[in-house]
Amino acid sequence: MSGSSDDVCIVLDREIDRGTLRRAVRDCEATLTEAGLRPGGTAALRLPPSLAYVVHLLAVWRLGAQAVLLDHRLTVPETDRALDTAAPQLLISTTKSGGALRGFHQVDVDLTPYPGRPAATGHLLLQLSSGTTGPSKAIGRTAASLTAELDSYARIDGMPGPGGRLIALTSLTHTYGLMGGLLHSLHNNVRFTLPARTTPAGVMDTVLAHSAPTMLMGVPAQFTLLGSVAEPPRMPQLVQALSGGGRTRPELAATFADRFDAPLGDCYGMTETGVIATDMSGAMRPATGWAAPGVRVRVDEGELLVATPESPYLSDHIGDLPSGRWADGWLRTRDAGAMDDITGLITVRGRLDSQVSVRGLKVDLSEVEDALTALPGVREAVVLFGDGINAYVELEDATTLDGIEETLGRQLADFKLPRRWYVMPKLPRTATGKPLHDQDALRAAAERDGYTR
Repeated sequence: MSGSSDDVCIVLDREIDRGTLRRAVRDCEATLTEAGLRPGGTAALRLPPSLAYVVHLLAVWRLGAQAVLLDHRLTVPETDRALDTAAPQLLISTTKSGGALRGFHQVDVDLTPYPGRPAATGHLLLQLSSGTTGPSKAIGRTAASLTAELDSYARIDGMPGPGGRLIALTSLTHTYGLMGGLLHSLHNNVRFTLPARTTPAGVMDTVLAHSAPTMLMGVPAQFTLLGSVAEPPRMPQLVQALSGGGRTRPELAATFADRFDAPLGDCYGMTETGVIATDMSGAMRPATGWAAPGVRVRVDEGELLVATPESPYLSDHIGDLPSGRWADGWLRTRDAGAMDDITGLITVRGRLDSQVSVRGLKVDLSEVEDALTALPGVREAVVLFGDGINAYVELEDATTLDGIEETLGRQLADFKLPRRWYVMPKLPRTATGKPLHDQDALRAAAERDGYTR
């Protein structure tokens, strides 16, 4: 944590300076040591966004232990499965937190010994993949990997620097918010801020509360809510917004930029690698952006590959069968994409498994999903292939499926159109808010809560 002891580094319900944070981390180290955590040990954190989360994470690392991050929104069965996989020696958790729309929480921390084992690898951080398409994977990050990502973020033009402010709306358990938000801010003397509430009004009040040049960091669904504000107050301190964790529709970006007078940029990355590509201006959509500084990307038969010195998958390091996704210093992202030979501009076209054959004709399900999601009256959509193309949709109250089918039929060829529709009041999502792309889970939810045609 660079900066003097008097510098404000975190803003929650009060301003917290570096001296206060450093003392809290030292006190926490002593508490964790009393609880039995040692260098080379393992501790799982299952805490909501809070000062306690920051302090305990930093204390675990200062002790030389491996931190396992579990999203506090996971269900009990999901948490149990994650703990079985990670096998920590200590569980750092809380039994109570506030509502879903709170940006930060005041929590009492429980330290519970767990029948786990010391770290089997030298990874500093262990995370779980998002789980949008199935079970999560255990992913490890080394100190060198985390340091390289922080250096990459610091060199991206448009990221806040000393004296700036970053307001995070996204999860601190996952790579985007943890590295690009919290740790980038602590490393670069940026005021890291969490709003009391993540409603549009709460976010705007937080922006207006301080005059420092501000970047707003979130996911597409959060910017969709902000973009729905017809007449937001003038906020000259808001100079940049950054969307990650999913595709941002060009129409949303244009609406946001028009109403808030600030660009909505794109950030593409993976739990396995961290940030891969960015376009802070957002002007290159539908292209994604350029490779982040220090990141090497190439395309192999339509698939994006990212250079990493070793496999990020924990199983590749402890004797199990290799993942098959990493070899010779390159990680296969399983994302379809292209890179311009002259400009280096990268376009992410969706998952490779979204490309299917219908009556002998190639269909990119991402194209169908994007076209469907862009239609007026469609709040969210997921398009998958099973016994044909299946569309799972969440519609506005006044929107009819007949109207959606008719409009989509004017935009896409017949062979690209869904053959089966599932209309749902709410699409099921992962703990991080991403729409599930698991066919069985979606179909079960649709049959339970929606209707099929």
